[in-house]
Amino acid sequence: MENVKYPTRDQWSQLVKRPVIEASNLNALVEEIFEDIRSLGDQAVIKYNLKFDGCRVADIRVSTSDIAAAGRLVSEELKRAIQVAKLNIEKFHQQQREPVAKIETMRGVTCWRESRPIERVGIYIPGGSAPLFSTVLMLGVPAVLAGCKEIILCTPPNADGEIPPVILYTADLLGIDTVFRVGGIQAIGAMALGTESVSKADKIFGPGNQFVTAAKTVAQQYGVSIDMPAGPSEVLVIADSTARPDFVAADLLAQAEHGPDSQVMLVTESEDLADLVITEIQEQLKNLPRAEVIRQSLNHSKVIILEDLKSCVDFSNSYAPEHLILAVDRPSELLPSISNAGSVFVGHYSCESAGDYASGTNHSLPTNGFAKSYSGVSLDSFLKKITFQEVNEDGIRLLGPVVELMAQAENLYAHKNSVTIRIKSLQNEY
Repeated sequence: MENVKYPTRDQWSQLVKRPVIEASNLNALVEEIFEDIRSLGDQAVIKYNLKFDGCRVADIRVSTSDIAAAGRLVSEELKRAIQVAKLNIEKFHQQQREPVAKIETMRGVTCWRESRPIERVGIYIPGGSAPLFSTVLMLGVPAVLAGCKEIILCTPPNADGEIPPVILYTADLLGIDTVFRVGGIQAIGAMALGTESVSKADKIFGPGNQFVTAAKTVAQQYGVSIDMPAGPSEVLVIADSTARPDFVAADLLAQAEHGPDSQVMLVTESEDLADLVITEIQEQLKNLPRAEVIRQSLNHSKVIILEDLKSCVDFSNSYAPEHLILAVDRPSELLPSISNAGSVFVGHYSCESAGDYASGTNHSLPTNGFAKSYSGVSLDSFLKKITFQEVNEDGIRLLGPVVELMAQAENLYAHKNSVTIRIKSLQNEY
């Protein structure tokens, strides 16, 4: 990890940059694959499965019998853990429902808003060396609670066309039976465009590497909404001298093992703590099976030493981390100053892994600085908000003249007339 001591504020813009692949190259690849899928459908998806994942399968859909049978290959202990996590996630997201509130803005004019589920959603579950069955919970639970009519799940297969049983078990636990053995750009393309097997989604969810993120960005050009630009994972830890170096090191390593393009940041006011954490990272790294992946991540990660905790928070707000851990003595004092973060972990025992799996909050969060303008996935992500208004006779008499004047001032006389004709109809009643 690069060790940066007391950088000036004009240096921060360089320090908050993430490791990226040249976007133009990515977008060209995405467009090529999307065009193939548009022309050839399943055939193109099968071709790219073979090219990118070494998987030769004629049928990309996982049968319902295979989904149902997957549970037999998952240990009872892991099943119980998944069920606890599911319950916590359900509790947290269920409380996000909004009651309908009808507001009389003036006599005779009533306005309100109601939620409706997005009908067809596609959820992408990263696979490969770290199949994220936890993401099935994070996306599937709120989709089910929202009442989405169709939930399409895509996840990368191995070379034999197999999906990890724990992913299929978790999908089955939630009642998701439309599962495809498709990963990467071709998965996003299939859900964005539709094929013979894969329905076109109205909105696509799910984290992934920079290829998946680029594909989701391009998908929006085809009339498909996305949850957020969720790319390589990241964490920023703000720590003071009371932090335990082994805790901080463990949190940094946990996030670094997601992938070689992940980034982890330690921001602290204590040089001594920074040195201890760096030493602890090297010790813990010796015992981790994904050490090579972690080392690649650490190559573009940083330890930054600043003057005080206020500066640390200011830097964090500039970086806008996906995950922010407050490993400080009095974390509650910092909370009002935090303006940009996907999810915040408060205090020495609030490890980021708790949120990744089972605390109840959602782990699908904005990365690459998008926490400045995006929220993480929630129940609302799977809902549309429709506004309603009802104007009765008293309402049109009172509100009508206001609308007439405003419409006339904009030279929109048909708008004005739609009000005038109603007012006159009421006058003729007397």
